[in-house]
Amino acid sequence: MVRVVLDPRSNPSYLQLDLYCRGARMHASCFVEQDGGRKVMRTRAGLGSGLEAILPGDIWTNIPVQEAFAQSSPYEVRRDAQGYSIWIEQDRIAPIQLAPRPTWYEQKTSSGKAMTRVGTLQGTYLGIYPSKVCEYWTEDTRTNCKFCSIGLNLGVDDADEKSVQEVLEVVLAARRQSGITYVDFNAGHYAGDTYLDILEPYIRAVKQATNLLIGVQTPPHHDLARYDALKEMGVNRVSFCFEIYDPQRFQEICPGKHREYGLRRYLDAVAYCAELGRRKPSWTEPWVTNGEIIAGLESPESSIAAIDWITSVGAIPTVCVFRPVKGSDLAHVPPPKTEDIVPVYRRLYEACMEQGLPIGVAPNVHVSLVPLPEECRFLSPRSFPLQKLKLAALRTAFRGRFQRSVDRAVAAQAN
Repeated sequence: MVRVVLDPRSNPSYLQLDLYCRGARMHASCFVEQDGGRKVMRTRAGLGSGLEAILPGDIWTNIPVQEAFAQSSPYEVRRDAQGYSIWIEQDRIAPIQLAPRPTWYEQKTSSGKAMTRVGTLQGTYLGIYPSKVCEYWTEDTRTNCKFCSIGLNLGVDDADEKSVQEVLEVVLAARRQSGITYVDFNAGHYAGDTYLDILEPYIRAVKQATNLLIGVQTPPHHDLARYDALKEMGVNRVSFCFEIYDPQRFQEICPGKHREYGLRRYLDAVAYCAELGRRKPSWTEPWVTNGEIIAGLESPESSIAAIDWITSVGAIPTVCVFRPVKGSDLAHVPPPKTEDIVPVYRRLYEACMEQGLPIGVAPNVHVSLVPLPEECRFLSPRSFPLQKLKLAALRTAFRGRFQRSVDRAVAAQAN
């Protein structure tokens, strides 16, 4: 057993969580965009709009800086001769790096649209919301998820419609200039379960042109065989955001999802897709299933139960920290206390390791809005030596296969 010290000065996993929960104030010495950092934008899934930064341990994060709770944070981001760092009063807690702003952020597509209105980097991967706003936001009586602000986002920082050609141009620019390995397509609820129909032309075009890893995040389709088709198409990740494991809280926080799908349908989709990966394994196209929840909107015990269930069926949990984003229905609700959710993220890492799940394997995938399971290792006293060896071997083998497949796609495109 390793002794765990929950001190932001020495434990980057704890610092990451504490920044999510408490945010940080920006000192007058900071000139983020002038120093090559990324503009604070709401486009990141409508769930966060903070400072994109890299903590010690190569942990990418999105630090809340605009929300009300961040203005009373003990943390402050400062810039001096040594660069950017996190401070508490006169104590320099940790150096940080600004997530670099790529040159394609200043470019336009051939249609004249700013590339950042088509897709943005979220950590190191490209996130794209290619269609209209989730219809929960457009109903006469809104039934959007209470934590979400995507309906305030599209058409402001993010265009509400993107053509396949526009998306492909942005993906190619991001691959060339930012070295992305993964593209994530996100869609909300649309009547008639049309979200996969909308996304598939984008998926086909990007996969054929680049052979990059591709993820899809949508509501659970009523026809589960559609996920078999996505896998055959070359999709590598499917993710289902049911947010809340407690049925009563799910209904309260996600009224539209409760009405249209119900928690059971989300869980059935997670289990089906996880089994699909075992039933149809592929050495050339990996397949991962995620079940996504939000820590801080239900009890820690319920979040831990969700983690245990997700990992038990062979899926990997994605666990966001609740952030009361400006303009959302829960903007007035405080974020969780760090000490309350540390056990949740400790369990996230330990459950994935216990089940032998392939965490941290994909090359150059850092997610700024969410603590990844492998980033929570500093919260656990357990070492898992054999599993770490297996993951290292898997990581090496997969990265070699991935690079060869991307090289082939680039060569084909050049010819």
